[in-house]
Amino acid sequence: MTSIVCLIIQVYLFIVLIRILMSWVPPTPGTTYQQVHDVFDRLTEPVLAPIRAVLPPVRLGVTQLDLSPIVVFVLGTLLIRAICG
Repeated sequence: MTSIVCLIIQVYLFIVLIRILMSWVPPTPGTTYQQVHDVFDRLTEPVLAPIRAVLPPVRLGVTQLDLSPIVVFVLGTLLIRAICG
């Protein structure tokens, strides 16, 4: 049972990583890339949004750095170490 939970956490962290990489290239409306982007958005936003509400993005000049994926990676890694050993 714990191996299944560990696998789910690892897959979710991989999905978050893919979303981070995809955020560097904005989607063009009506493309397949936009549809894929939307799927990863829907999968990760329920976890990232509450963290973002507590920890807003940090302003870096004219841009912002979203720290919520970093928090998810830290918590996910801690969960994997606690559960999976």
